Amino acid sequence: MAESCTAANGDKWEVYRSTASDWRWRRTASNGRIVGASTEGYVNKSDCIANARRNGMSCSPS
Repeated sequence: MAESCTAANGDKWEVYRSTASDWRWRRTASNGRIVGASTEGYVNKSDCIANARRNGMSCSPS
């Protein structure tokens, strides 16, 4: 199950569990192209969100 939010610039941020059951994030531009993604999986969702914030996420996924 993915959780998502939309930033003020229109980019969509998603936090989701991969097929390996680790947490990952991805950033999709308003044109539908993926413009960013986590380079590793995280055991804890909070660590994944912290990494996404370091990479520019300003909204809160729910």
